[in-house]
Amino acid sequence: MKNQIKTVTFFEAGKAFFTVSNPVNEHYTYKIRKKKFDSKSCWFIYLLTGTDNESSYTYLGCYEPSLKTVRLTSKSQYLPESKPVKVLQWAINKVKQNSTIPEGYKIQHEGKCARCGRLLTTPQSIDLGIGPECIKHMK
Repeated sequence: MKNQIKTVTFFEAGKAFFTVSNPVNEHYTYKIRKKKFDSKSCWFIYLLTGTDNESSYTYLGCYEPSLKTVRLTSKSQYLPESKPVKVLQWAINKVKQNSTIPEGYKIQHEGKCARCGRLLTTPQSIDLGIGPECIKHMK
């Protein structure tokens, strides 16, 4: 499947954009951003809520890299039972466990490196969602 996310390393790269979709044409687009000054704390998660794919995002919570989970904070705009939160945690769990994704569901990156944002052009990089130079810095 084209641009399917296959490893949690993608979520932890620092500039991850991805979309989770289902067979009834519902989809959620997320971005996960790493704080530049503190690599040990959580990564910020945002949900696309408007029409501008670059700037129409609303803060959702944090991605905890040590637990591979979503954590809501006092500034979160969503509750734990809200669909965008549940969908995101489902997607992270599927990738983390390397589980088969049900027919018609997709967890896809946008074709750009999740660390630096450059267009991915090699098959291995497209598979990982991270470019060959960036993956060296993440190991």
